[in-house]
Amino acid sequence: MTVSSQIVPQSSIYRYLDVRPLAGSLGAELLNVNLARITDEEFEEIHRALLEYSVIFFRDQSLTPEEHKAFGRRFGDLNIHPTYEPLLGHEEILAVIKEKDAKHNIGDTWHTDVTFLPEPPMGSILYAREIPPYGGDTLFANLSMAYDALSDGMKKMLEGLNAVHSNAYLLGGKDGKEDRNQTRSTKLQAGKRQELTAVHPVIRTHPETGRKSIFVNQAFTQRFENMSIAESQPLQDYLVHHASRPEFTCRFRWAKHSVAFWDNRCTYHYALNDYDGFRREMHRVTINGERPF
Repeated sequence: MTVSSQIVPQSSIYRYLDVRPLAGSLGAELLNVNLARITDEEFEEIHRALLEYSVIFFRDQSLTPEEHKAFGRRFGDLNIHPTYEPLLGHEEILAVIKEKDAKHNIGDTWHTDVTFLPEPPMGSILYAREIPPYGGDTLFANLSMAYDALSDGMKKMLEGLNAVHSNAYLLGGKDGKEDRNQTRSTKLQAGKRQELTAVHPVIRTHPETGRKSIFVNQAFTQRFENMSIAESQPLQDYLVHHASRPEFTCRFRWAKHSVAFWDNRCTYHYALNDYDGFRREMHRVTINGERPF
């Protein structure tokens, strides 16, 4: 199945949802839907919008933890985060919390979720439970659009190249100099501080749309296979900076009970840490994916 890069007027393809594009690169708000009680027809259009816009947003939702998980399960089995503590009583939900006095938040780099697993997630569904009066926006980037903008020479060089992904950044800072667990409200699980690694292609193909995208990120990509970290860093930095160029991004301003659902196979996201002195609590359900190819 392929999805055209040209945005078709919503009235011609969406019968049950009101779809409002957020930016020219990616992102759309889906209005007039209750995620706790979606019909099969609405589900099909939500799925289609996710493939077309890569990240989709919903406002004014009222989800219990069970309803949040049930919506995620419409798309596949749920992931249990291998590193962070889950929400009490709900191992499939990650409570992404920053207390008023915390220094760091979760997700303050350009990243794709949990790429240090052999089968990284297909997507994540983030629900706003408590937000600050300002700040805390999330940025998203379209990695398929970023791939398309690479030169033919760069595409040829990257094809067939693999990269090693690691959770070392979560364990103590990517350079190992700072234990961010001490300055974050969401904590690592006791006894689960071992390093996890996986090897993935630098350019992956989306299993549903067939589009290619860049699949290295700032947080978890450690180095290219058969290369040292020092040798890998210049090219890795270039790809991250290229993929997060403003014209490939959108920005979402949260409100209480808003939901963001991103396709983890073809996007970055970045959680801004600009609300010191205020509390923020988000709940995330993550859907298992497949081995990248």
